[in-house]
Amino acid sequence: MSDILIVDDERDIRELISEILRDEGYTTRVAANADEAMNAISADPPALLILDLWLKDSRMDGIGILMAVKREHPGIPVVIISGHGNIEIAVAAIKKGAYDFIEKPFNIDQLMVVIGRAMETSRLRRENTQLRRRDGGPTEMIGLSQAMKLLKSQLAKVTKSNGRVMLTGPSGCGKEMAARFIHAHSNRADAPFVSVSCAAIEPDKMEIVLFGQEGAQGVVQGLLEQANGGVIYLDEVADMPSGTQSKILRVLVDQTFTRVGGNGKVKVDLRVISSTTRDLRAEIAASNFRQELYDRLNVVPIAVPSLEERRDDIPLLAGHFIDHFHQTQGLPKRDLSAEAEAQLQAMGWPGNIRQLRNVIERALILGEGTGPIEARELQGENGQSAGEGRVVLSGVLATLPLREARELFEREYLLTQIHRFGGNISRTATFVGMERSALHRKLKSLGVGTGALGDARSDREQV
Repeated sequence: MSDILIVDDERDIRELISEILRDEGYTTRVAANADEAMNAISADPPALLILDLWLKDSRMDGIGILMAVKREHPGIPVVIISGHGNIEIAVAAIKKGAYDFIEKPFNIDQLMVVIGRAMETSRLRRENTQLRRRDGGPTEMIGLSQAMKLLKSQLAKVTKSNGRVMLTGPSGCGKEMAARFIHAHSNRADAPFVSVSCAAIEPDKMEIVLFGQEGAQGVVQGLLEQANGGVIYLDEVADMPSGTQSKILRVLVDQTFTRVGGNGKVKVDLRVISSTTRDLRAEIAASNFRQELYDRLNVVPIAVPSLEERRDDIPLLAGHFIDHFHQTQGLPKRDLSAEAEAQLQAMGWPGNIRQLRNVIERALILGEGTGPIEARELQGENGQSAGEGRVVLSGVLATLPLREARELFEREYLLTQIHRFGGNISRTATFVGMERSALHRKLKSLGVGTGALGDARSDREQV
């Protein structure tokens, strides 16, 4: 884009500048007063604005237009030109956000140098914006388990609307991935996705980070403004300071806000997706979270399952991480042995997908050769290998007679395998080496009935 808007009340001046710039390959538009200028900017924001400071018979002078442009389109560089120039005026214009100040009559070479630099600034800003809009994170939802099928179905239903979504689930389960999936499959996919970590921002900095700031150094865009046209993702929204909550509520109501230190209203077009690991109703009862904000954000609640609720997906996720680390870090591309796969599916995952990613990365970094990853290589957080060494009995098992201890072990072992295979009795029987009917009888003898398995069942087989 090389479009330049020239605003000057003197026809000869604006046409002269326009002809010079066209000879240099730029596309130009002209405006004679404030109304024409603001209408042209609203219809199609230019890459650069060349603005006369004194505009006769106009409702705003150049400083007024400059302030309006910096408030509504802070990314547009503005070059001020004036035949009444002095140091005070130049300093005032720069403080208000002008890129540069040139006196009339101007030197054409000087004008072209300034315009060239300003256009380069405009180009870099556009590229930075485009990079943010392509920002990376992954959007593929990996998994074939029943829990993931339900999640994907729910996410697909909300991608084409602008409804606000509240994602809930434990830390590390993939809530931001779900938010990015919604964005990537929505009609805002080409617009920005901006993530706000409410827990990571210092409370006294929150409003500047979100709303931006106006001051002697010009205008600084906040994250809400950077997300204009796209999606703002409020991660761990329960950690947002109470004072900011009321201001965010106003943004949700009328999609406008005021920058810190500013007076003018900034209008944005945003879709809001939020997430939390906490019980917001309990936070509301404790007066830590506003009921009105909860009602506005919680239009479509979606629960993101923990990794333990989708154990069937662990081999797929592990394979995905192996491929990822091979491509990004050059780590060996290794398969999982059957024992390692079983070990991963039987482990506890309080850290969810984030923890699984760490376990796989550690196994690849510290691994032994390029063959299949073995169970002994899957180290836990304490550095102990998950698949080797003697079995240490729990306090309960160690105090029981052999027969009772064996029954308790068999019960817990079979329940673990059933959970591992998502409640699929046929697959569990195959893995443990029993006939399906024999497994049914064994479960019955151990006192395991449908009630104990209902939460794990993926194919709704009856025990």
